[in-house]
Amino acid sequence: MTTLRVLGSAAGGGFPQWNCNCPNCDGVRRGAVSAVPRTQSSIALTENGLDWLLVNASPDILAQIRATPALQPARERRDTGIAAVLLMDAQIDHVTGLLMLREHQRRLPLYATEPVLADLSDALPLARVLSHYCGLDRHRLPLDGEPLHIAPLQRATITAVPLDSKAPPYSPNRHAPRRGDNIGLRIVDTATGRRAFYAPGLGRITPDLMEELRGSDIVLVDGTFWVDDEMLRLGLSNRTAAQMGHLALSGAGGMIELLDALPASRKILIHINNTNPILDERSPQRRHLDARGIEVAWDGMEIAL
Repeated sequence: MTTLRVLGSAAGGGFPQWNCNCPNCDGVRRGAVSAVPRTQSSIALTENGLDWLLVNASPDILAQIRATPALQPARERRDTGIAAVLLMDAQIDHVTGLLMLREHQRRLPLYATEPVLADLSDALPLARVLSHYCGLDRHRLPLDGEPLHIAPLQRATITAVPLDSKAPPYSPNRHAPRRGDNIGLRIVDTATGRRAFYAPGLGRITPDLMEELRGSDIVLVDGTFWVDDEMLRLGLSNRTAAQMGHLALSGAGGMIELLDALPASRKILIHINNTNPILDERSPQRRHLDARGIEVAWDGMEIAL
């Protein structure tokens, strides 16, 4: 059986964010808000509980490894359960954890699309930095819908699904998007036939993507903001959720309306921004999700395919 483990469920900066005193961050520090801290979003996949495909390398990866003993199985003097890494974009909160894996004992297998590999070679040259340490064994993810078997997974297939979203601010393609700047993942356990779709960043739902979501048993998708102008209301940014490449949860055409229309047996939100009221387990927004059977991911959550 393929197991998906949520290593981190927060958006960039984690929760509470180190420099933020919004009602959520201040409240969780004081114990006034019924919420649990979260690290920055990442998941891992395994079939044997020992060898894992890491999906996105969060800046919090060392804390996530400490919280997940299976990622450090201690089979030899120097060991790791992380057999390979797959990146879904080149955003800082999804790639800079690679630097923390520099003591890997061999070249680290890395799977990403051509645009992401290009950004990691030039715009944010982590590949060049890591060449002085463990080095990267780079593999290009195809965008033609071809399912891949990526070691250590034997029976699960991974398919990259291009998304309409934004490249990182430091990418030369920030305002000229390329196909493959951002992807979702279709994950299929070929033994059970169960299918999951993972997309921590979703800016727009196309008809093709809607069909992808309708065909999934489990959807684990972007839950960054409750409302489009959330950061503006709090005086924390001059950009809306849409301008940041995220589809807000509430309102007409929002993520909740989309999830309500899906037949999936599990609907789970991930990449939750520290300002989002759904982090407070006693909030009316959280009760609104509960009434619809929509879950909020938490660090350590496990999902069986």
